Amino acid sequence: MIQGAGSNVGKSMLVAGLCRAFTRRGLKILPFKPQNMSNNAAVTSDGGEIGRAQALQALACGVAPHTDMNPILLKPETDTGAQVVVQGKRLTTVRARDYAKLKPGLMAPVLESFHRLATQADLVLIEGAGSPAEVNLRANDIANMGFAEAAGVSVILAGDIDRGGVIAQIVGTAEVISPKDRALIKGFLINKFRGDPRLFTDGYDLIAQRTGWPGFGVIPWFDGAHRLPAEDALDIAGRPSTGPFKIACPVLSRIANFDDLDPLKAEPGTTLTMVRPGEPIPGDTDLVILPGSKSTRGDLDFIRKQGWDIDILAHHRRGGRVLGLCGGYQMLGKTVIDPDGLEGTPGTTPGLCLLDVVTHMHPRKNLTTVSATHTATGKSFEGYEIHIGATEGPDTARPFAHIDTRPEGATSPDGRVAGSYLHGLFSNDAFRAAWLNGFGIAAATTSYGSQVETTLDDLAQHLETHADLDGLLKIAGSQARAASSRSHSA
Repeated sequence: MIQGAGSNVGKSMLVAGLCRAFTRRGLKILPFKPQNMSNNAAVTSDGGEIGRAQALQALACGVAPHTDMNPILLKPETDTGAQVVVQGKRLTTVRARDYAKLKPGLMAPVLESFHRLATQADLVLIEGAGSPAEVNLRANDIANMGFAEAAGVSVILAGDIDRGGVIAQIVGTAEVISPKDRALIKGFLINKFRGDPRLFTDGYDLIAQRTGWPGFGVIPWFDGAHRLPAEDALDIAGRPSTGPFKIACPVLSRIANFDDLDPLKAEPGTTLTMVRPGEPIPGDTDLVILPGSKSTRGDLDFIRKQGWDIDILAHHRRGGRVLGLCGGYQMLGKTVIDPDGLEGTPGTTPGLCLLDVVTHMHPRKNLTTVSATHTATGKSFEGYEIHIGATEGPDTARPFAHIDTRPEGATSPDGRVAGSYLHGLFSNDAFRAAWLNGFGIAAATTSYGSQVETTLDDLAQHLETHADLDGLLKIAGSQARAASSRSHSA
């Protein structure tokens, strides 16, 4: 189990890289994360949803994503509440203070999913969440040490040297956790080092001396990280982009499935700007994309608080184009009606009125993979739906796409505004090329999927070079033998 000495230390990428590295060695590897908090979700082969990071890790293993890989998914809907997804299906929505009461009952499905995976793999690589040093959350923990103890797995602690204070991160963790939890940690990794790793030799040795844990490597900064699907919407914002076709995407307060944008960011003919709260949408934008949202009505209010509604309408009056995906599609309509309060207080919120459609929220969630055909280009693509609500109105007579013979989405009479519930469409190379060609932009000749695969291979080689993977496997082997011995003794 890879745990972090803090948030955003690179656990997801480390696990993805290890998944690919050990898979390339001929082992059957499966990824696992007991609890994830993310609105960036993927639809699985068994008809549920998991965190997008675990879907990438499954790809690194060469297997289809499955709900057992992330049995508990928390999807924030407000600042104080989140939807709880258990083994791929929505269980309930709770406030943060009430989740602690729910957690004791969640360890059973977590362990059930983990043990199912363990019977199918040579090695399960587990990603922790946040930091085990949050000892105030240790009671009923299912994400870090609570799970490690219950499942009997060994832990490697990863620290992020790029943000500074990595010695304090790791030594401090050893100081504040209990002796029992400390014994579960078998070593540490230093991640995101810039420069010559030999310059950290003294610090590395100090950590080992103060904690008693062996080090398994200093991992230099991986330059190819930006070519993998982003874990955070603002990770997309940091990537270089200088193409002539300018796309702007507002970073909504509950932005979801923003990895839809990754293939566009990789195109040399585009410049994708993630517009942060407090910033205006640039006036020279060619296309505004409204992304998915876990709280459509809440993010409509957020858009208005930022003044983005004024920017979007001005952009449209200047002849600009707008595309809404999933929740963004719902926002483009006249109203979003939520009589049962599925996303908050029951009521109706006016939309941006750029499409003549109305959305009615209902409790049934659409979770499915689809094959569709884009109406304007005639190109087929694979995608997925993950949403609640149904959208109807005159503009659906001009659908964005067709799923078999069923029309999907809507387009304005002048064709400058479109909306669709389909995610993942831009990962399809032929569709993306045809869609960009409609704006006079030539697409890259490199396949986006091939780029991701190559980057995973590069990441695996990066870890082979800089981390003691044989040592990590030795720990896993010792752990497996100990578990077998305990089983036989019982």
